[in-house]
Amino acid sequence: MPRLKLPATFFQRPDVLAIARDLLGKHLYTHIDGIITAGRIVETEAYRHEGDHSLTLHLQRKRHQAQGLHVPGGHAYIYTVYNRHALFNIATHDARHPDAVLIRAIEPLIGVEEMLRRRGLAKPVRGLTAGPGMLSQALGITPVLSGQPVTGDIIWFEDHAETVADADVVASARVGLEYAGAEAAGLPWRFRLKDSKWTSPAK
Repeated sequence: MPRLKLPATFFQRPDVLAIARDLLGKHLYTHIDGIITAGRIVETEAYRHEGDHSLTLHLQRKRHQAQGLHVPGGHAYIYTVYNRHALFNIATHDARHPDAVLIRAIEPLIGVEEMLRRRGLAKPVRGLTAGPGMLSQALGITPVLSGQPVTGDIIWFEDHAETVADADVVASARVGLEYAGAEAAGLPWRFRLKDSKWTSPAK
């Protein structure tokens, strides 16, 4: 199977929606504590600095931390919610355009036993990597890695030559953004593989 590590230029394109959609079917890898874990991406969300009040609020509320989005595309942006869950985002575009893609779910493929150990589970279930907090825990991703390139040897993405047809993609509203107002909450910027059992259960 042809495998190609995604270069920084993939994430430096100006259209964050295209990047979020194009990441479906790609493979996310981590190399943490000497152990490689990986999975096929089945769900993402796009956040854009223009026309997206949820990101505007985030940039205001987490002003210092959000400087991690003012970087060239292709760097990890990781922060916690509820003092518990680490959310793994990739900064996209460039330092003047603080856009991001959140990885919400993967189909676990490599290092599943380590993922189970990190999550405290006995067997692979949907909840192993379905949802951004659970995904990060399973892959060993923590805020310490924020700012790391996602094109290196700790976190990286690979293209395994899978073509995802538009008919196989569901675009819907993002999760948990009611606080940002109806317009932002209703933007169809969540992308899922239609028939995957590994997408997060949130509607």
